[in-house]
Amino acid sequence: MVMLLTGGAGYIGSHTALVLLEAGYEVVVYDNLSNASRESLRRVERLTGRTLTFIEADIRDTARLQKALTDHAVDAVIHFAGLKAVGESTEKPLAYYENNVGGTLSLCEAMTAAGVHTLVFSSSATVYAASDDMPLAETAPTGRPTNPYGSSKLMIEWILRDLQAAQPDWSIAILRYFNPAGAHDSGEIGEDPNGIPNNLLPYVSQVAIGRLPQLSVYGSDYPTPDGTGVRDYIHVMDLAEGHLKAADAIWGQPGVYTWNLGAGTGHSVLDAVRAFERVSGREVPYRIVDRRPGDLAQCWANPQKAETDLNWRCRRSLDDIMADAWRWQSQNPEGYGRD
Repeated sequence: MVMLLTGGAGYIGSHTALVLLEAGYEVVVYDNLSNASRESLRRVERLTGRTLTFIEADIRDTARLQKALTDHAVDAVIHFAGLKAVGESTEKPLAYYENNVGGTLSLCEAMTAAGVHTLVFSSSATVYAASDDMPLAETAPTGRPTNPYGSSKLMIEWILRDLQAAQPDWSIAILRYFNPAGAHDSGEIGEDPNGIPNNLLPYVSQVAIGRLPQLSVYGSDYPTPDGTGVRDYIHVMDLAEGHLKAADAIWGQPGVYTWNLGAGTGHSVLDAVRAFERVSGREVPYRIVDRRPGDLAQCWANPQKAETDLNWRCRRSLDDIMADAWRWQSQNPEGYGRD
């Protein structure tokens, strides 16, 4: 079976490409490298002993997408491509809607033209409405997200549901991630963002390795046990394996299926920092700064539906996340570099 991964050279995409290759899939990666490196895919090939196909192109190029789908006889698509920083989205909302929503429209048009009707979509827990009622199940209200990134993901979910209602032969999985973190246990592939990281773990590990002077902790006055935001950290390899399970589950099963992918446990920012320090043996200096627009006090998953439907659950702990993140960063102090 041939799987096309939009945004497949990025953090989650590259780990999913590895899992798919190990499972015997043929993999086509379609990525414009705006926040990724070609080196990640070379390392995936080295780790798996298999080759993949790489196409450098933009998700908004409908004609190029259609050609890729047709030329490579693609059976299904996993859609990762999109901008993903919550804070940045509040500053650049139009860019997020144009790239994330517009790019998905281009993809769906190309898939329709190519006769490919199986799609796994990378959604987000940010689609859920702000709530003090944790954990969040798939039945929790979505409402109006607190930031344009989350809004773009929720808009895409609406689009996909409308598409499947109009064209019932589509099989669509919507995967609502919580907070991906960690790296492959080889230390060969991991999270390597451009510029100052938006996510906690690469920020922490870059402070630990000396690339950044200290961590900024955004807010210490949330109604949480230590005042810092509480999140559900899921190991990126558990997340990648969830994509494989979802793709297998929906194959030949028309409909729209929604699953949370999370560990089911909330940890505060300072909990995560202390775990990293414990595992790495490195001190992580930090300072408290103002909250970021769009951030919630707490958010963690009820992952029971994915366990029941997909026989999937997180197998790796918070300490595993920290150990693998540190191994990646210590072996690659400058990340991949950029091609």
